[in-house]
Amino acid sequence: MKNFALIGAAGYIAPRHMKAIKDTGNRLLAAYDKFDSVGVMDSHFPDADFFTEFERFDRHVEKLKRTDNKIDYVSICSPNYLHDSHIRFGLRVGADVICEKPLVLNPWNIEALKEVEKEHGKRVFNILQLRLHPSIIALKERIQNGQKDKIYDIDLAYLTSRGHWYYTSWKGDVSKSGGIATNIGVHFYDMLTWVFGPVKTNQVHIHTHDRAAGYLELEKARVRWFLSINADTLPDSVKAKGGRTYRSLTMEGEEIEFSDGFTELHTHSYQHILDGNGFGLDEAMNSIQLVHDIRHMKPLGLVGEYHPFAKLDLAKHPFSTT
Repeated sequence: MKNFALIGAAGYIAPRHMKAIKDTGNRLLAAYDKFDSVGVMDSHFPDADFFTEFERFDRHVEKLKRTDNKIDYVSICSPNYLHDSHIRFGLRVGADVICEKPLVLNPWNIEALKEVEKEHGKRVFNILQLRLHPSIIALKERIQNGQKDKIYDIDLAYLTSRGHWYYTSWKGDVSKSGGIATNIGVHFYDMLTWVFGPVKTNQVHIHTHDRAAGYLELEKARVRWFLSINADTLPDSVKAKGGRTYRSLTMEGEEIEFSDGFTELHTHSYQHILDGNGFGLDEAMNSIQLVHDIRHMKPLGLVGEYHPFAKLDLAKHPFSTT
C-alpha cells in the first residue's frame, strides 16, 4: 500500500484521481486546495488531512517524510500553469509525481524537470490515458501492421460545451491554461503522434477564445482537426438529443469509436504507473511541443486543408462590449 498526497482536491478531475488511488488499493493521507469544496473526499478518503494553505500542507508533508508514513506519490490536479511548481514540490519531498495533462505549458519546462528528477532520484509521470484505451491500442497496432508507406487521412473533432464561467476562471486565461488547444486538446495530440508518428507539418487555421482548428502532417497521417467549447458548434443531431459533447475520429471515412471507458482510464493509468510502466517526461514532450507551437502560430484562415467545422460562423467573446 502506497501513501499519496493530492494537490488540487477541489478541481473537476480530482475525484477521478481519488477513485484511482482507492481502486488500486492505496491511501490518500493529505490533500490541498485553496478552495474548500471538497466534500467528495468523504466518498473516498474521509480520514485524509486537508489544507487550504499550501504552507501548512508543505509542512505536514515534510513531517510525514520523517515518519513511517512518508508520501510515496504526489498527485497533481491543479491549474495548468501551476503544474511545473507543484511537480518540483513533489520531487523535493522525495515522492514520485503523477500529474494531469498538460504536464507543463512549455517544452523547456520538461527539460528542466529532467534535472530535478536526477537531483532527487524520483520520477514524474503524466496521465496520458488515451494510450491505454483499447480502441486506440488496436488502432496503433492496425497502423503498425498495415501498409508500410500508407499515409492515412484523419478528421478529428472534439466539442465540449462550456458556459460563461469558463472565461472567468483560470481556464479562460491563455497564460494560465495555454488556450483551447492546450487545455482540451493536448491528450488528442499525444494520441495522434503516438499512433501516427512525429509532426512534419503544423498549420493553424483558426484560434479564438472558444475554438481552434488546424492541419497536421504526421509521419503516417494527414490530420484535419477542430476543437471547440461553444455549444453552438455542436452538430444538430447532438443538440436535438440535448447533448453537450461531441467526439469524432474518422480514418479514411471510417469512424473510430473510443467514447466509452473514459472514466475508468485514470484507474488504469495509476495501475500502469504502480506496475512500473508509466509515461514519463520524454513521452509527454511531443504533445507539449505541439500545443506550444499551435499557441504561438498566426492563424492562416480558411485556406488549404481545413476541417469542415472550421467554416462555422465565429462567435464573439461573451464578455465583449463591441
